[in-house]
Amino acid sequence: MILALSLMILAGGAAVIAADLTGKWRLVYALRPLTMAAVIALAAWRISGRPSLYEIFIIAGLGASLAGDVFMMLRRKKFLEGLAAFLIAQILYSAAFLATMPAHLSLGTALPFLVYAMFMMRILVPRAGGMKAPVVVYILAITVMAALGAERYIVVGGIRPFYAFAGALLFVVSDSILAVNRFVKTIPAAQILILSAYFAAQYLFALSI
Repeated sequence: MILALSLMILAGGAAVIAADLTGKWRLVYALRPLTMAAVIALAAWRISGRPSLYEIFIIAGLGASLAGDVFMMLRRKKFLEGLAAFLIAQILYSAAFLATMPAHLSLGTALPFLVYAMFMMRILVPRAGGMKAPVVVYILAITVMAALGAERYIVVGGIRPFYAFAGALLFVVSDSILAVNRFVKTIPAAQILILSAYFAAQYLFALSI
């Protein structure tokens, strides 16, 4: 079942990218939520017995991401609503990490993520117009999420924490490209990069259960 769902996610993600690039919006509307539903099904399938707090938060984060997808995939994108849904997802992923690690973040781990946050704010905030505050809040949220993922992998170790950390990094990559492409300059093949990193990130979060 895990293999079947993994293949479904791979095929669905590739089909979403192809449909998005060719402007086949009905296919995007159908396949993007279905692909995320398959990711959620994979995460749920990996739970054995009573779900832990980590598993509950990860699945809730995937659900919030699915809501964000619905807003973001529309031709007239509801960007602010999508941003809010993904902000909730970042908070839920952070809560998942904190549920399974000591509640601290070392300076050595936090520093590169802090540099990333400062850089993104420097290039995005002056160009964000009336969305300055939401952009700042989201940058902080995704930075904290990724830093906690790194700290958890360092402290706890193991393949599943590594999957979560890799997923967190890919989420940062996806959203960074999306933000730069929207607010700063057009990036060639942006949608391919954004969606590839995004689906890979969510798949790794599911595997981290």
